[in-house]
Amino acid sequence: MKRINRSLYIPNEIEIEKIDENRVNIIVYPFQAGFAITVAHPLRRLLFGSSTGYAVTGIKIDGVKHEFDSIRGMLEDVTLFILNLKNIRFKILDESANKVEVNYAFKGHKEIKGSDLSNDIVEVVTPEQHLATLNDDGELTFSMIVEKGIGYVASEDLREHIAEEYIPVDAFFTPVKKAVYSIENVLVEDDPTFEKIVFDIETDGQISPVQAFKEAIEALNAQIAVFGKAIDIDLTSSEDDFENSTDMQKLLQDVSVMNLSARSFNCLDRANIKYIAELSMMSEAELKGLKNLGKKSFEEITGKLEAIGFPVGHKFEEDFQKALVNKIQELKSKQEA
Repeated sequence: MKRINRSLYIPNEIEIEKIDENRVNIIVYPFQAGFAITVAHPLRRLLFGSSTGYAVTGIKIDGVKHEFDSIRGMLEDVTLFILNLKNIRFKILDESANKVEVNYAFKGHKEIKGSDLSNDIVEVVTPEQHLATLNDDGELTFSMIVEKGIGYVASEDLREHIAEEYIPVDAFFTPVKKAVYSIENVLVEDDPTFEKIVFDIETDGQISPVQAFKEAIEALNAQIAVFGKAIDIDLTSSEDDFENSTDMQKLLQDVSVMNLSARSFNCLDRANIKYIAELSMMSEAELKGLKNLGKKSFEEITGKLEAIGFPVGHKFEEDFQKALVNKIQELKSKQEA
């Protein structure tokens, strides 16, 4: 006999099955009937559309003026060289850098692979990928721009973005190679209509599949948050009411969910800043004044807060902010006890 539900069932089980280094199954359950597809479909789209990756956006080759040129002593023409380059996946080693220029020079007989492009600026996560073949008198000197981004940007849209001497390259930023899901039934208290989502996620190695999944969840939360902000908080609400609000729960998340670079996170940790709310309630001057917080870390933190919907210096209702401060003090006291 079907029961009357008084509230929505919240999934409480999550399992991660590692298939290989860059592929996992993420299993979440139990969802009430019909809710699994509601969650799974947007997350799949966001896995492809919001995951941060790196791509070559421009290339400059000595002696080459356009992508239809050729290079003496190199088997591949420039068009094929660029196609091969697109298949090599890079990772900027400085986590705070959004854009780097890298220079290379090769001479003499050699098969150039992805592994030959790793240095102290970028790491190549596809080391076996072929780039070019030089004969005995071949010479290849080139520079390339590697940038951080999301999604896909066509070369035509990059022409005004890079220096004139560079050939723009189609930028496939997304590190996610595969993101599919299946929905299965699962038994909960003799009810077989509950559902389980099994995500199969594979990345190219720039970030882990779990990290890509976390970024998709963060993006989904940030997109939905705009609807919560449209509803005014009742100033007569009690502190308990505030604690149960969506905004309060989001603001009381640990700063680790922001997926900050190690440099930025360590700076906040040393300052004993644990929660998103603490950052949001600061002024820009207060944030800049944190010890060892550089310009890039400041820009990274403010950008993340903007995406979440609670930028630095956010103006909260007085009663809400009071409840927020009290809750943070309570949580920190428990941690220190």
